[in-house]
Parts: sequence; C-alpha cells; structure tokens
Amino acid sequence: MAARGHVQDPNDRRLRPIYDYLDNGNNKMAIQQADKLLKKHKDLHCAKVLKAIGLQRTGKQDEAYALAQEVAALEPTDDNSLQALTILYREMHRPELVTKLYEAAVKKVPNSEEYHSHLFMAYARVGEYKKMQQSISAQDENLSKTMFLPLAERMVEKMVKEDKIEAEAEVELYYMILERLEKYKEALDVVRGKLGEKLTSELQSRENKCMAMYKKLHRWPECNALARRLLLKNSDDWQFYITYFDSVFQLIDESWTPPAEEEHSLEGEVHFSIEQAVNFIEERIAEESKSSRPLRGPFLAKLELIRRLRLRGCNDEYKLGDPEELMFQYFKKFGDKPCCFTDLKVFVDLLPPSQYTKFIRQLLDVIPLVAAAENEVALPGDIKALQQHLCVVQLSRLLGIYHAMDKKQKLAVVRELMLRYRHGLEFGKSCLKTELQFSDYYCLLAVHLLLDLWLEGEEAAVWQCLTLLEEGLSHSPSNAQFKLLLIRIYCRLGAFEPVSELYSSLDAKHIQHDTIGYLLTRYAGSLGHYAAASQSCNFALRFFHSNQKDTSEYIIQAYKYGAFEKIPEFIAFRNRLNSSLHFAQVRTERMLLDLLLEANISTSLEESIKSMSLSPEEDDIPWKDLRDNRDLTVLFSWDPKDRDISEEHRKLSLEEETLWLRIRSLTLRLVSGLPTLAHTIQPKNSEKTAENGVSSKIDTIRALLQQLEAAVDSGKKFLEQKIQYPVLGPPPTRMAGFFSNGSCQCQTSLFYLVSDIYELDTNGLEDSAEIQERIGNSFKSLVERLTDLFNKCKGDLIEVRDGTLKTHPNLLENLVFFVETISIALWVSSYCDSVLRPFKSNLQKKKKKKKESSVAMPPVFTHFLDYVTELQTLTSNVIDHIKGLEIILTALKPEELSLKGTLLLQEEKKFTKTVQGKVQSSYHHSVQEIGELLKKRLDTIKKLKI
Repeated sequence: MAARGHVQDPNDRRLRPIYDYLDNGNNKMAIQQADKLLKKHKDLHCAKVLKAIGLQRTGKQDEAYALAQEVAALEPTDDNSLQALTILYREMHRPELVTKLYEAAVKKVPNSEEYHSHLFMAYARVGEYKKMQQSISAQDENLSKTMFLPLAERMVEKMVKEDKIEAEAEVELYYMILERLEKYKEALDVVRGKLGEKLTSELQSRENKCMAMYKKLHRWPECNALARRLLLKNSDDWQFYITYFDSVFQLIDESWTPPAEEEHSLEGEVHFSIEQAVNFIEERIAEESKSSRPLRGPFLAKLELIRRLRLRGCNDEYKLGDPEELMFQYFKKFGDKPCCFTDLKVFVDLLPPSQYTKFIRQLLDVIPLVAAAENEVALPGDIKALQQHLCVVQLSRLLGIYHAMDKKQKLAVVRELMLRYRHGLEFGKSCLKTELQFSDYYCLLAVHLLLDLWLEGEEAAVWQCLTLLEEGLSHSPSNAQFKLLLIRIYCRLGAFEPVSELYSSLDAKHIQHDTIGYLLTRYAGSLGHYAAASQSCNFALRFFHSNQKDTSEYIIQAYKYGAFEKIPEFIAFRNRLNSSLHFAQVRTERMLLDLLLEANISTSLEESIKSMSLSPEEDDIPWKDLRDNRDLTVLFSWDPKDRDISEEHRKLSLEEETLWLRIRSLTLRLVSGLPTLAHTIQPKNSEKTAENGVSSKIDTIRALLQQLEAAVDSGKKFLEQKIQYPVLGPPPTRMAGFFSNGSCQCQTSLFYLVSDIYELDTNGLEDSAEIQERIGNSFKSLVERLTDLFNKCKGDLIEVRDGTLKTHPNLLENLVFFVETISIALWVSSYCDSVLRPFKSNLQKKKKKKKESSVAMPPVFTHFLDYVTELQTLTSNVIDHIKGLEIILTALKPEELSLKGTLLLQEEKKFTKTVQGKVQSSYHHSVQEIGELLKKRLDTIKKLKI
C-alpha cells in the first residue's frame, strides 16, 4: 500500500486510518472505518475502493468487485482512487481492468505524463503490444515492420540529429530497431560510429554487435579480421576461434583475394588460406607457453582445425600433427582438470577404433598410481592423480571399451570402481555437506555398468545400482546426479514413494519445474500415489501460473530501466512457457486426477467440471506451437554416440508425448460433456428441433469421439515402430499399456454408449427395441472387457525369484487404468440412470392409471440393472484382490534375501535392506490408495438402482 500520492490533501488525512488498518492486515476494521467515512462523505471514491480491498481480502470477492465497478464507472482521475483500484485489480488477478481505468483517465487529463506512463505499463502487463506504439515486438510482424519500427526509427534519428542521445540504453534501442528492420548496414554504422562508444556495460559489447552484423551482411573478410584481432588479445576465447574458422573456409570457398593496394578490410589483416590458419594456430600455441596460466583454447583450436579439414576431405591435416599424440599431450597438460573429459569428448571421433585400447593404455601409463602390494589395485596418492584417472575411466566408457566386456569382466570393473570410490572418499573428509566428493563419478560409472547388466537381463544388478547410489548419497548428500538416477530407477521399478522426497531435496528452482518436472509427473499418478500426484502437479502449475504474472513485471522493469534488448527475450520466454508441452500435460492430468478423486464422491461430476471451468467445445492447448522444454540430457551419460540419446529420439519422444496428450485431452473433454447432456424433459423426436442446444451438445460429443478414434489410430501406428529409447533417455508414455491392457477399448465403447443412451432419451421407449438391444449388448461387452482388464491386473506385484526381488510395475499401472476406467463407467452409468429413472416413473404412473399389473417393462431396465449388479460384483472382487496383495506385501521379508553373485560388502548390505524396504513400502502405499479409492467408487455403484 506504500505507493500512494503524497499531495497534502484533507482527504489524505481522512483516509490514513484505513490505509494503516489495511497495511497491518486488520481488514475488518478497515471496512468499518471506510463505512464511517462514507456516511459523512458519500462522494469519497477512494474510501469505497479501500473498503473493496478489505472485502477482497476477507474473501468477499463479489461484493468487492461490485463496489470497485461502481467507482470505475465514474472514471475517477484522482491519484488515490486510481492507485487503490490498481492494487485491488492486481489482487483480483484482473490486470486488464487497469488498462480501462487509465484509458479513461488519459482521455480526461490528456496532458498528464504520469497517467500516460501508467497506461503504457498497464498495456505491457497484459501484453497489449499493438497499443504500445514504441513496442519493439508488435505481435503483427508485418505491421511492426511497415509502421511501428520505421516510426520508432524516425523518432530516434531525430534525437540523434539533435544530439539528445546520452544513455547506452538509447543506443541499444536504436541498434535493436535497425536490426529488426534488417537495416544491418546502418546498424553497423551506429555501432562503429561515435554512438557505439557508449556501449560499455558489457565486455566486448561493441565487438560482438559488429561481428553479428558482419555475419548478417556476409562480410567474411571483416569477420575474419575481427576474430583474428580479438584472438590476439585473448587466445582462450572459444567463440572467436569458431568465427575465425568459419570465415577462413568461407573465404577459401569464395576464392577471395585481398585488394592490391588498399587495406584487406575495415578491421585489418585477413587470413584466407589453410596455411595462414595453420600458422596462426601454431603461433597461438607458442604464445601460450609464455602465458602465466595454462590456456586450453589454442590446443583445442588445433584439434578443431584438424576435424574441419578432415570433414572437407583436405590432405593438409598432417601439417598440424597426429590427433592421437595431440590428445595425449593435452591430457598430460590438463588431465587433472574436471573439464578435460568434456574437452576431449568432442574430438574422440578423430581416433581410429583400432587405436582405442592403445590410447587408453598410453594415458594410464602417465598417471602416478601406487599399489600397496603386488596384486592389489594401484591407487592415486592425491586429488590430481585421482582426477586424471577419472578422466581415463570416463574416456574408456565413451570409447565403448566397457560395453565390449562380458558379464564377469563388467562385475570386476564395478568392484574396482567402487574400491576406487571408497578410497577417494579419504580426500574429501573435510568437504562440507553441500560439496560433492572428488570420487563421486566412480560410483556413477559403476552404476552405469550395472544398468547395462540389468538391461541384458541380470535382475540382481538393478538392486545393486540402488544400493550403490544410496551409499553414494549418504557420503555426498547434495549430489544431484545420484538423486536423478535414483528417481529414474525407482520409477522404472514402479516405486514412487521414495521419489517425492528425492525430488524435493533437489530443490528445483523456477524454470526447472518445466525442464525436469517430467521425471516426477510422468510416474506420480500412473503408479497409484494419488496424493503425491496431486502435489507434484501443484508444484508445476504454481510455477506456470506465477510465471505469467512475474514475466509481465520483468517486462515493465525492463522498460523502466531502459534494458530494451531484454524485452523481446522476456516475451519469448513467456510465450515459450505458455506453449510448454509439460504445462499442457500437467494441466490435463491434474483435472483428470481431480475428477477421479472427487467426481461423484465428494462432489457431483457436474459441480467438479463447473469448478474447473471445463467445456467440451473448448480446447486450450496450443497444438501447433507446443514446445518441448524437457531437459533430456539432465542425467550424465558417458555412452558412445550409437548408444546415447539422438536427435531422432527427441523427435520421436515429442511425437509420442503429443499423441498421448491428445488422447488424454479428448478423454477429459468427453467426460466434461456428460453433464451437458443431463436429462431434460422434452418432446419426443426433439432431436430435429432442439432449440435448447442439447442436440448440438451430443454433436460435440460425437465429433470428439471421432477425434478420439483418430488419435488412437495414430497412437497405434506410432507404437508399431517399437521404439526403444536409451535407458537414461526420455521415459516412454503410458500409451502402450493403455492399448495393450484394454482400457482404451473400454473407454471408447463407454462414450459410444453415451451416444446410444442419448438416442433412446430423444426417441422414447416405444419403437426403440433396436436401440435397447444395442444398449443391452454394449452393457454385456463392457462387463466382459472390464473383467479382461481386471485379469491383466492379477499376479504378484513383487515376487522373489532366485533369491532376488522382481517387481511388476506393469500390473500396478494396469490397476490404475482399471480404477480410471471403472470411474468413467460409473459417470456414464449415472447419465444412464438420469435418463432411465424418469421413464420408469412414467411407466409406473401409467400402470396405476390403468390399474393393470402387467404393463410390460422394456428390456433396457433389466439390462441396466444386470449391468450395475455385475459392476458391483466386479469392483468387490478387485477390492478383495487388492486386500490379498496388501497381505502378501506385508508378509514379504526382503531382508532375508541375498543378492546372489554380487558379493556384497557388509556396509552395502545395510543399504540393500533400506532400498528393498523403500520399494516394498511404496508398493504397499500404492495398493492402499488404489483400494481406498475403489471402496469409494463401490459406494457410488450401490446408489445406482433405478
């Protein structure tokens, strides 16, 4: 409430007590004080608004809104009222009303600069770019180029001529306008001219802008000369090496030669041949030896040049030396730096596969390792040697040396890596809890090897993975990689319970809810942890909703402080998040989950759908603009290229996620259409003349059903490709299970049944024998399909095989699908019930009138009653099955199991016990939550008796 005017006005004195009450959170007193004041001064608009703020904060939104609109209708121009209304509208999340307020104020007081400024900021807040004349990013690209930007350009040019440009932000703005108008030559002149001298806040801001313009104008000589000049200043700046090489090869391809008499270019000397490039790099390496600290840039530039020459099929690479030798020398110089592996990873393709083993042996020979006794593993004596050895182990994995080993060799390597890991912990005794241990990567690499074994069918290996990761996490509680890998493996095993805690300990911030949130939301609901699923959806949705509000504020701050180049970035950021695939998925799954947990249990289906503002006609997912913001490389991987996640995997995963989202979204919209068909008394055959719009509602349902059929067909075609993602790549969707266990067929036929029941409703009971028979057959086949689905849920969730635990997460997913399908069946049955009940009471009235005891009951009633009875029996059977599962899970004693063939150490046994306990407890909770929900559903079935 601090932002109020300071004009000394008697009204200010009168309003002060109300402001104070509101500031101190005493809303009731604020309302009372405002009422007192309004009795004496009826026209004191601001008091009314302050009262409205008090009402809004005590939950009386409707009264507050009515009061505010009373004042707004009078189009106030006093500062107090305007600012109070702005605060109120912001709290109501109605920023669009602020624009109307200031539009009116500006009309009445056209000379007020302050009101114009407020109006501009209000437009920025709601994204009304078309109304912001100075807007750089007009939504209509064409309009922006033909009208707004040229106008802005002329305005700035006038300032330049009058020598009024003083601030750096103004030069930035001028540059941005010219760049967006594609006037690159003029933009370059601005940066190179006198105005460019003002660009000082960012390092090399002027040079970077010049370089960007040279590239746009394809002025490769200038690009080359500028990059060369900047590398002479700092030979460790990688981006300029890339530009230098790009421009050299462009000039070679264009057969460019320097002019005879003039300067080579605006920026000085140009290199235009391979010889010059080779010499330039050699000179940088020679210079590096004189540097006070070792520089990686020149050495990596040499490898980059070899790589490019090889790609072009040139025979000049011999002039630079043998890549294997160069990489070996690089390792000797930088092997003790954690970045050595990532630096060399880019260039391993330069090595011939036949040399891999020799290369690794060569690296190992230069690391100072000491063996305590003859047959023991040689260990590093200090952190430097440990880092060097770690680099070699990572390279061994990358070159596929470990992949080629058999099971026995792999297990031996795992034991050696864990020995090295535990030995390395000695170097990190003084590390804080928030710091990582130096030897953590040994543990991660051991786990990757065990994952290979698990995928090859070695069941015990996955438990050892979890054991080692839990052990690693106990020594290094802040290691995000340990946590992320644990999350993935627990989810693969079907245990969601430990995952919630692990994810919250990652302390994901802001944008990470979009980039890594999928690790949580993909499995939460599908493994039967409904409460945790609600919570994880809330985390994500809270971020997405606050982003919309926050980004508007960032844009306004950028305008205020003249950081104009940031504004298009913020707008692009907001759009990217609004079109996020994950946002659309979480929104859809959250609504389906809420319906599953509440509809026809605590509230009616109709109320639930109304509270979500759902409508079958509306589709708010931006299908054409969906953005996949998932970070699929968040888990470290040292796999060779052929085993790692590829661009193809990303495309396929996005396609699969979008298909699954379409199926889920259509299911949600079909369910939301059920209450709209609610039984209304209408004349027979009214389908032709339904003016109340219900017939159009059934048309909507039928159209959605066709779309669902098409989406399901596309999904089935997609799954025929039998795509296998890498184990650490994107998790597959639930689509395959949805089709294979029969849920899909059940749900689709339920929606077809809705169409038939509607037809019966409009045609009446007479002359509808055919429809009734069709409905009866649908009921029968539905019960059969649901029974089949239940059969696919049977079996032990966790079994002991050869002394090892084996989990069956697919059975758990099938159970979750069963609960969802039975819930849809009950919502459809409620609709049937609402249609058949009035028919039955009409028949009974007729019966009484005619005093006949034998008015024939139409067969549809018997069909429906039989169907409901069978549903009740089936649900009771499933509940009994779940009770049985609970008993088995409680009786299971995992600590008695021994993981054969893994030779566990005593400390590992402790972690194995913990891990198995977590999985067992998670399954137990899943089964309990599913059982509880089914009991509630059973109660609703019992009420369905017409």
